[in-house]
Amino acid sequence: MTIYDVKMDISVTDFKARCLDLIRRVERTGKPLTIKRRGKAVARLEPARSLDPGLKPWEQLRVLGGEVHAAPGESVIKDEDFESLR
Repeated sequence: MTIYDVKMDISVTDFKARCLDLIRRVERTGKPLTIKRRGKAVARLEPARSLDPGLKPWEQLRVLGGEVHAAPGESVIKDEDFESLR
């Protein structure tokens, strides 16, 4: 078993010493890395998500795990507020 086979939690000091290798590991395996200081998680390194540029903003939000709470065509701005913004 190598360091690449286990869930990774690493100290800030160790991360600093092996930064490039760890970035390559996350890129290659797709598995995130938690960076800790004094046993407390302070940062997380995870693979970047690539989005299809053809997606509409609300579709991109859903791909990233977000939720849209409005019906299609529904605005978050009231009609009277919208008119005052003109």
